[in-house]
Amino acid sequence: MKLLKEFKEFAVKGNMIDMAVGIIIGTAFNNVVEVLVKKVILPPLSYLTDGVNFEDKKYILREALEGSSYRAQEIAISYGLLINVIIDFMVIGFTVFMVIKLMNKLRNNAQDPSNKKTVTPKDIELLNDLKELMQEQNAILKQK
Repeated sequence: MKLLKEFKEFAVKGNMIDMAVGIIIGTAFNNVVEVLVKKVILPPLSYLTDGVNFEDKKYILREALEGSSYRAQEIAISYGLLINVIIDFMVIGFTVFMVIKLMNKLRNNAQDPSNKKTVTPKDIELLNDLKELMQEQNAILKQK
């Protein structure tokens, strides 16, 4: 019964909902990046490399063998797939970096009380007012 109560508290607090939203957004973001890499970035790269399709590039260690009673699959190192995954990683990394940079800039603007263009949260304004009052009091005490 205690476990059920803990799970209910966990679910109601929003942690599970936040996690679900993050996973859904992450999956959708993955689809966007996959299309971006495969349909936008790789075709020009393939054009620049004279039609080379990186996904099909591999180093064959052993050809596929077929006989009357014997059948062996091809053994190959798919380095082209590695190139695709590295490009995916670079695009995802750069995109996440740019999104975080934008979010940090927006957050910093919102937390700057001297910035009149962006509405500063009340708690930040109150802390800034306290800071200014303390600076004034320190200046008065230093004069004495």
